[in-house]
Amino acid sequence: MKEKNQRLEALRLIISSQQLGSQEELLTALQKEGFKLTQATLSRDLKQLKVAKAATMGGSYVYVLPNETMYKRVSTPSSVREMMMIPGFVSIQFSGNICVIKTRPGYASAIAWNIDRSNIPQILGTIAGDDNIFVVIREGSSHKDVTEALGKVVPNLK
Repeated sequence: MKEKNQRLEALRLIISSQQLGSQEELLTALQKEGFKLTQATLSRDLKQLKVAKAATMGGSYVYVLPNETMYKRVSTPSSVREMMMIPGFVSIQFSGNICVIKTRPGYASAIAWNIDRSNIPQILGTIAGDDNIFVVIREGSSHKDVTEALGKVVPNLK
């Protein structure tokens, strides 16, 4: 199961960092990262991830992750192995009783779910997009206390 999870994560990262339009291209990209799989397995993985094809500005069709028809692709992607070593958390900023957490594309809902399930007393709730989380902070809670509490839930939050 661990290998499948790693393969699915690699597939997410490949799709989010490259414009690939065929399963053959995806298989080649996965093989370059050390994954050995068949076209049938790739098809099942794409279905599980709810991957779709969307038109590019140039008129070709490429694979995109759910809700990403206008997906923000990175211009100089790292290797998939490097990206897999980086956690989903990117940054945190505060404004009054609102906290904005930036994540890697596709990570916001999972991190927000973890925050909500942790029942942190300083946090009233979250709203997640694809790569941003809005956190509503309870009145009277300090940003330092919120950051410390989130640090127990969100890996690499500083």
